[in-house]
Amino acid sequence: MAAVGLDKVRKVYPNGHVALKEASFEIADGELLVLVGPSGCGKTTLLRMIAGLESISGGTMTIGGRVVNDVAPKDRDIAMVFQNYALYPHMTVRENLGFGLRLRGVAKEEIDRRVADASDMLGLDERLDHRPAALSGGQRQRVALGRALVRDPAVFLLDEPLSNLDAKLRLSTRVEIARIHRRLGATMVYVTHDQIEAMTLGQRIVVLNGGEIQQLDTPMNLYNKPANLFVAGFLGSPAMNLFHGTLRRADGLQVETKQGTIALGTEAPGLAAYIDRPIIVGIRPEDLLSVADHAGIAERLRAHVDVVEPVGNEVFLNMRLGSEELVARVPPHSTVQPGSEVAFGFHAERLHFFDPETTARIIAD
Repeated sequence: MAAVGLDKVRKVYPNGHVALKEASFEIADGELLVLVGPSGCGKTTLLRMIAGLESISGGTMTIGGRVVNDVAPKDRDIAMVFQNYALYPHMTVRENLGFGLRLRGVAKEEIDRRVADASDMLGLDERLDHRPAALSGGQRQRVALGRALVRDPAVFLLDEPLSNLDAKLRLSTRVEIARIHRRLGATMVYVTHDQIEAMTLGQRIVVLNGGEIQQLDTPMNLYNKPANLFVAGFLGSPAMNLFHGTLRRADGLQVETKQGTIALGTEAPGLAAYIDRPIIVGIRPEDLLSVADHAGIAERLRAHVDVVEPVGNEVFLNMRLGSEELVARVPPHSTVQPGSEVAFGFHAERLHFFDPETTARIIAD
């Protein structure tokens, strides 16, 4: 396996479109790094640049310490797994798994050994003599993964490999990829638009938007300490609740919004410069605590419940605070009904603060 390095890497197309403004970071040897963001953010372009399928407009790309800016894809020692499987329909699973090795002139005995190892790891032994048309979507994706595994490359590149699978298969295949990574200690770069995949698979995550890196960190640091409003809103389902208002000091801090006053009940040095100025306060749905269900929690706001969504292990309360929409995540035994008024509180240390002009996080914990 090998580390991957990017130093001020850019991608600008001939028509002037900037697909990647500048990326500088290191993917450690054996790390599973996830690139996540909305459509058009530059994540697939960046993956294809690592693969050599897209040219680099500026900066330096290294794999295993070797500069690969002008190295052909076949000479980069990478293996790529695509969204659409890209299997040869006229070949059996066994032939699909070994085809790339045969092209490289690997001895038949070695091909058979590698194919057998990959098949055993992915549970494909009973499908080796079947063609892709006889396989389920999950089995086809496992064959695509196996074709990359037999290569034993320096770096695995995975481009939204689970997006064509149904929810149950996505879960099982996601677990399979995590298991493979743990077993092999492989360097993997994984592209997805699905935040659940990103949070559960990535040891670190790069959040992209508009061709620009918004934040690079561990999953829980991204969730608990988002660098800006985009990251705060993108990671988390339901999304973070955001309150726009003016920060005041009166019996503690409070935010005056068009919907009313929200008592923060906290004093923080980082907020001193924002007294009597606009501010955005964020709070995750799970951090809105019903006063009725949590002893000792002071009431900070009262909201009207519009829709109650039970999802089994939890319940989502879709509510209104004046004209502002907000969501609370509550335990499954909640008896709250649509049309009711519910009082909520929160722990001050779970609040997030953002500058309305720069959208950057105000308090760095």
